[in-house]
Amino acid sequence: MTNTTGTVEYTYTKRDINNYLVYVNAYSKTNDFTRTSEKIDVLVQRAPFDELVFSDEFDTDGSPDNSKWGYDIGTGSNGWGNGEKQYYTDRLENVKVEGGLLKITAKKENYGGSAYTSARILTKGKFDFTYGKVEVRAKLPFGEGTWPAIWMLGSNINTAGWPACGEIDIMEHWGHNQGFVQSAVHTPSSFGNTVNHGAQTLNDVSTAFHVYAAEWDDQEIVFSVDGVVHYTYSPAAKNSETWPFNSNQFLILNVAMGGSWFAIDPDFESSTMEVDYVRIYQ
Repeated sequence: MTNTTGTVEYTYTKRDINNYLVYVNAYSKTNDFTRTSEKIDVLVQRAPFDELVFSDEFDTDGSPDNSKWGYDIGTGSNGWGNGEKQYYTDRLENVKVEGGLLKITAKKENYGGSAYTSARILTKGKFDFTYGKVEVRAKLPFGEGTWPAIWMLGSNINTAGWPACGEIDIMEHWGHNQGFVQSAVHTPSSFGNTVNHGAQTLNDVSTAFHVYAAEWDDQEIVFSVDGVVHYTYSPAAKNSETWPFNSNQFLILNVAMGGSWFAIDPDFESSTMEVDYVRIYQ
């Protein structure tokens, strides 16, 4: 950089603490020369997401607010792509707001040709966003075969397809591995496979509420539980293969049953995921 006014501006963009050795060369009109250097540390942080742009506190009993939530109904293609065993409904037996909580209940019952029912609600077509912080305070169901999830898909899924649309899994929990909660992203570079992921283990996911969160901007996605970070996705090369996350995503809450990778307890009858609130900040 060359400057004749005596001041130079430079913007540091690399996150966290950056260590630099800065050299300054100065020349006079008479060709005198001096040089000095100094080591500096620069802390670069993301601006906080502090404007609430979407929320549901689940304060009104009955069906979920239809201005915010829609439903996926049925069994999807190949059990929603995972060999899942449930039939998703919009019945109050499977999804309702009661006592300040959203309750999504998976049940063992014959319905629509399936042996289990549950619910999957989503903000698709009602609210989507690019970059922000998602917080969901939830208590998870119990029982081998339950598969609760808090996650997002690209709003362009109908045109781009999956995984080109990008998938952000804020929280997944499998009942056969009680207490293990995982976060992940799915991109074309991984052929949709779960290779970019992190997790932590909690001993009370089905008896206590925890805040499952993701902070997403143009450089990284940071996943946490109760403020404790367990995974950050930030590929060095960001392109359509590794980073399909520069456009809108919508939020999904569901409880699946079974799948291609694990069995369901034959004695399972029902279990519920309770959600205290959903909040999205930008």
